[in-house]
Amino acid sequence: MSLAVVFSRGLHGLDAPLVRVEVHAGGGLPQMHIVGLPEKEVRESRDRVRAALNTARFEFPAGRVTVNLAPADLPKESGRFDLPIAIGILAATGQVPKRALDTLEFAGELALSGELRAIRGALAMTLGARREGHAFVLPESVAGEAVLAAGARVFPARSLLDVCAHLTGQAPIAVVTRSDVAAAAIAYADLDEVRGQHHARRALEVAAAGDHALLFCGPPGTGKTMLATRLPGILPPMTEDEAIEAAALQSVGHGAFRPERFGVRPFRAPHHTASGIALVGGSSPPRPGEISLAHHGVLFLDELPEFSRAVLEVLREPLESGRITISRAARQADFPARFQLVAAMNPCKCGFHGHPSGRCRCTPDMMRLYRARISGPLLDRIDLHVEVPAIPERELLDAPAGESSASVRARVVSARELQMQRQGVANSRLPIGDVHRLAPLGRDALGLLREATSRLHLSARACHRAMRVARTIADLSRSSQVLAEHLAEALGYRPAAGGPGRAP
Repeated sequence: MSLAVVFSRGLHGLDAPLVRVEVHAGGGLPQMHIVGLPEKEVRESRDRVRAALNTARFEFPAGRVTVNLAPADLPKESGRFDLPIAIGILAATGQVPKRALDTLEFAGELALSGELRAIRGALAMTLGARREGHAFVLPESVAGEAVLAAGARVFPARSLLDVCAHLTGQAPIAVVTRSDVAAAAIAYADLDEVRGQHHARRALEVAAAGDHALLFCGPPGTGKTMLATRLPGILPPMTEDEAIEAAALQSVGHGAFRPERFGVRPFRAPHHTASGIALVGGSSPPRPGEISLAHHGVLFLDELPEFSRAVLEVLREPLESGRITISRAARQADFPARFQLVAAMNPCKCGFHGHPSGRCRCTPDMMRLYRARISGPLLDRIDLHVEVPAIPERELLDAPAGESSASVRARVVSARELQMQRQGVANSRLPIGDVHRLAPLGRDALGLLREATSRLHLSARACHRAMRVARTIADLSRSSQVLAEHLAEALGYRPAAGGPGRAP
């Protein structure tokens, strides 16, 4: 009888807890049992592991094999436990040395031929292994993702035979580092392709400079989507920590993460038929949704009123807190969701209200019902409401190219640097207690805000958001004080009683 312990990782969001794979090979009837809350795909590893060991000409124990996945109260899912289970069996039967397992962790799905297949969440698990001071043995296909964790020791393997040759010292696997992975040049769509729409371009710059939420309202074809897709290109470059967080979230999501896109601002644009779970995350075990996959990037909601109202309401708390907590009966997961919201909508159901062609036949009641699909509390959390009118033909065809993203980005980066030096966060995240201290209003500006609050019936939240936007506008103009002209522009982005997109 022999016992072997192999270390692996569970995966529950960004939390990749350490899992002890305890394998006991002893006497009794020839069978293999897996205990420790294994999901169906983990239970099926019995057949994959047996076939892979036989194909590689290893000896499978003739007696009873018990695999315990500890801690027992943590659900285990996916095929990532195939490799540690196989290594545990080999170590328990003396076919590989146990001493080689002390500082290593393993994860990988086995094919029947013994080849290692890609797994989800390689970066998140590698970050956990790095915290423990362990090296990680992973499938070669996900090594480029794993090495993004700076300082981690990653051993990429193609098959079970490669891993065993490494453990026995016959053919050691070379450690890979981030320098071994080619990074692609970051290229975003350029703002100089947008003709006209000077007011909307200015609002986009203000939103980028202060990390403010933005809503475009206008007829079809006026450039709302085109403007939104160019927001990532004028945002400041991602820091190392931001890039790691964003990449780790994408790693544990449903789609595959591409290492060459490390450092690229996420841009997520879910369809308006998306469910609440798709937007904020869910399922069991919980996985991140679109708002977390857009962490440190842009979440673009086109055709905003077409989203289910119940789906949109789930955005209210994450917009304020920058996090989302998903609770299930057996487990709770907390995902970061510090995204920048950009939304677009038509002014009415037909979409052509205010168009020079006069094609709109919507009545005021129809327009009111259409705009009422978006709740007031959600609109109150959007800092900038901007009209995007139809562009005259001459301006569309004959106007010169607009200012490039590089020029706008330079001003945005300069404004963000002022905010980081002054308060350590972007203006949109400025605590209420610091708004009056860091964005004080002069007598003229204070009188303007009082009048606007009375006329526009602004809530306390709207007043504070207007002050934050005014602080951003002042930063763009390199002004240490918030002047009346800065506040006037900020108030121009607040919706009037007419509804979303209606500037006062």
